[in-house]
Amino acid sequence: MNNQLKMAVFLSRVALGVLFFYAGITKVLNPNWSAAGYLNSAKTFPGLFQWFASAGNLGWINFVNEWGLTLIGLALLAGLLVRWASLGGILLMILYYLPILQFPYAGEHSFLVDEHIIYMTALFVLFASNAGTFWGLDSFLPKRGK
Repeated sequence: MNNQLKMAVFLSRVALGVLFFYAGITKVLNPNWSAAGYLNSAKTFPGLFQWFASAGNLGWINFVNEWGLTLIGLALLAGLLVRWASLGGILLMILYYLPILQFPYAGEHSFLVDEHIIYMTALFVLFASNAGTFWGLDSFLPKRGK
């Protein structure tokens, strides 16, 4: 991969890292934050998302959401375990996208593709390009056999 492409992937990784870290840490630091409202207003699979919002599940759902975003952001910023962080981010984005999907509209202003789809695509690029090896800590991890 040429240096310009490596730089573009690196900058994308850092930008997504900042985005995810900020989204997570603001939730961690806000004791009143909860995913309940978002989950209870789901348009697609409302039963599933209301189950996630139930009293027995909301605690771990909030924890996974807050710390998942925060740790994905830190991993992307450091370039450490970027492939795993990318997969985790893609999973979270799917879980954020589905509740607002009222086919074929995603939210009020999007037709199928909204920011969650864009984030998933960008995270897939980071996954596929092994982006943590470009000026990241993944470059120091032992290489896997092919």
